[in-house]
Parts: sequence; C-alpha cells; structure tokens
Amino acid sequence: MPLDNSVLTLVLYFGGFIAIFWVFIIQPRKKQEKRHKELLESLKRGEKVVTIGGIRGEVARIKDKTVMIRVNDNIEIEFLKTAVAYRVDEAE
Repeated sequence: MPLDNSVLTLVLYFGGFIAIFWVFIIQPRKKQEKRHKELLESLKRGEKVVTIGGIRGEVARIKDKTVMIRVNDNIEIEFLKTAVAYRVDEAE
C-alpha cells in the first residue's frame, strides 16, 4: 500500500517540527546543565557565589550534596549544591 502525499507531507512536517524543537530547546538546555554541573564540581572554599534565591556569599565548606555559604562574619547558611546559580566575578 503506497503512501499518499498527505501522509508523507504530515510526516515531513512532524519531523521538521521535532528537529526545530531539538535544536532550539533541548540542545541548549543540555549545554546549560553541563556547564552548571561543571561549576558545582569545581567549587572551592573562598569563592564568592550567588544562589538561585539571590543570596550572595562566600563558600565556607563543601560537603557531598550541600555547601555552607558565609553571608556575614557570623552567619553561615547551608544550601544544596544545586542551589548555587553562579560565581561572582571579581570584576563586579
């Protein structure tokens, strides 16, 4: 049973949609997740970071799944490592 043009056209449009979805949504997200994972693995004591909640501080201690961030001279808060959004550049 041969495919008629409408089914072939539908398959091509669907395939094109999937390709566009992959290129513009899935692939960039995977790259972003990889960069964030590398950031978390390379955290060091003394680095200034910002959490996803906007809290700025300095890394005091690093545990397996958590990190202690010093936000003041006497205050340290424990966060999940995944809550660290980015490092603060010294240029700021």
